[in-house]
Amino acid sequence: MSFLYQIPTQATTTQAESTTTNLLSLLQLNQHYRLTSTDNQLLLVSATAVAGLNHTEADLAKAQRDHAMPSSTPSHASPVLRLFAGELSGHILQKILHIVAANEPVVSLRCIQPHTDLAMALELALPKPLNPAQQQQLAELAAMHTLELLYLPTRPTLSQPGLLVMDMDSTAIQIECIDEIAILAGVGAEVAKVTAQAMNGELDFAQSLIARVATLKGADSAILAQVLAEMPIMPGLAALVSQLQQHNWQVAIASGGFTYFTQALQQRFALTASFANQLEIIDGTLTGKVIGDIVDAQTKATVVAQLATQYQIEPSQTVAIGDGANDIPMLKAAHYGVAFHAKAAVQAQAKYAIKQGSLLQLLYLFD
Repeated sequence: MSFLYQIPTQATTTQAESTTTNLLSLLQLNQHYRLTSTDNQLLLVSATAVAGLNHTEADLAKAQRDHAMPSSTPSHASPVLRLFAGELSGHILQKILHIVAANEPVVSLRCIQPHTDLAMALELALPKPLNPAQQQQLAELAAMHTLELLYLPTRPTLSQPGLLVMDMDSTAIQIECIDEIAILAGVGAEVAKVTAQAMNGELDFAQSLIARVATLKGADSAILAQVLAEMPIMPGLAALVSQLQQHNWQVAIASGGFTYFTQALQQRFALTASFANQLEIIDGTLTGKVIGDIVDAQTKATVVAQLATQYQIEPSQTVAIGDGANDIPMLKAAHYGVAFHAKAAVQAQAKYAIKQGSLLQLLYLFD
């Protein structure tokens, strides 16, 4: 037996917005549904009754005949679209269906919740991979409605070992450490301007780092401990790392920042490894120099391959996440590169993007 429900899509009506905005709260977790679009409404075919939706007998026999309920979850190699956060109404869902399945606007649908601290998300199992034009249309629609949207032709899986390499500043933590150090050293405005230019890709990272560190010459190294003590962790970091480690994933940090902070994070969260630049300190004073080779964009990219080889991780199980221009090579080196709270220029070169919310939302990427 199947049930057929109408989901209004008239964006101007209060009923439509009320009904469809709450759709996620009405559907059952991991229950499979069929979603089809007509000229002015969405039709939801369900194997069980859905309280809160308007039941209809119209075309039920046809819906049962043409749109049999899917019996299994999409395989890792099957394309899906995952929608979370932001505005998600029937009006928007109808637009999405017209983009992803224009010739046959019918998809299977389920609600997923990869972690109890995350809200449920909608997963649409797509009839076939999307072409670049369709992907661009989806990106524009998501931006218009502040919707988080991931088009995933394949997914990494928690059932097999994998590797996550994270940037530190503005990714694993909420600050840029060099800027906070500079404020305490009395050169905050000067350094923050250079940091912003470097993160936007306007300056060579290595040269900008040398210039910024030079301004710290003569500062008391005790300011590092002060920054560390007040360093705000990115929301979701602890839960994300814990979840991945429970599934035999290696988690590391590759940062253009400083070892003083990356090593503290490595110890706190039992990370596999950390890579960063070492500030030179003599007699308790910063010299304005770094020791050894600079960890730049290319170094960070190399870390992905290095750790994958060391821990025998399949390339298809590698994920990298970061926010700045110097993260782009690392994001491209991983099979799944995710721009996190990043500038448009970085998002444009990353395969995936999470534009708002917690770091834990990275789990929406996984099977």
